[in-house]
Amino acid sequence: MGQSQARPKISATREQQQQPRGDVAKPDATEGEERRNPQTAAAMDTFYLSHGAPTLSIDDSIPARHFFKSWLPARVAGDQTPRAILVVSGHWETATPAVNVIRGTNDTIYDFYGFPKPMYQLKYPAPGAPDVALRTKELLEQAGFGPVKEDHSRGLDHGAWVPLMLMYPDANIPVCQLSVQTDRDGTYHYNLGRALAPLREDGVLILGSGSAVHNLRKMGPNGSPVPQWAAEFDTWLKDSLLSGRHEDVNRYEERAPHGKLAHPWPDHFYPLHVALGAAGEGCKAELIHSSWTNASLSYASYRFTSKD
Repeated sequence: MGQSQARPKISATREQQQQPRGDVAKPDATEGEERRNPQTAAAMDTFYLSHGAPTLSIDDSIPARHFFKSWLPARVAGDQTPRAILVVSGHWETATPAVNVIRGTNDTIYDFYGFPKPMYQLKYPAPGAPDVALRTKELLEQAGFGPVKEDHSRGLDHGAWVPLMLMYPDANIPVCQLSVQTDRDGTYHYNLGRALAPLREDGVLILGSGSAVHNLRKMGPNGSPVPQWAAEFDTWLKDSLLSGRHEDVNRYEERAPHGKLAHPWPDHFYPLHVALGAAGEGCKAELIHSSWTNASLSYASYRFTSKD
């Protein structure tokens, strides 16, 4: 990543996170039959969600927790329950795109350490969405983003299950994940998202999960004022998205104020580019939540509605 300092971590290594399931079934010839007819499905909006700290899972003092819990009652994603959810999480980085193809129940990955014990007892046993994962792979490879790896053991990292346990607490909607490539740029992830647009027509909810401002070295005590550099980047992002300046967002490192300070590593920002691209050119952006914790951790979240 070209950083001179070691990257701060809140998570264990990927090898520690992934425990073999031992119950993976073979692909079968009826996979495509699980898909719903696109003509009968309502197109879904796409979303970028700032999930912030893992303590979102238990700490009622975090304002964003109440936003996520209002998701279903407020019908943020519309009146129709998605038939499946694809999460692009900042906590899954691979050299080339990868999807988790899980038949059965997703494992809950505790990819953080040093937090209160109750957090490690939480479960989010959502079913896997193997048909959506394989359709995602198909779309990406058709668009030239291959090869796309199939991971048959990886469950849901906290970038997925922490917000989802608040948004869809019954854990009854199939979920799969797509990784990000941190050695690529915003334009690459925007175009990757564009390739996934057909999923919206099939009732699949595409969620990018990261943090609008994410610099773990600059966090401070709760209640501290938001530093100027963080506020300026957050405001620039809002203005750029609401004004439809997608190219500026794709090239944020050179066009945004304090872009590299707001995101020393791009893992938590690229999910936004995927969600934005999946909504298509000319989509309407809407800020659906804004709050801060730890001085500089932004929970700004956005909805993207296709112009079609």
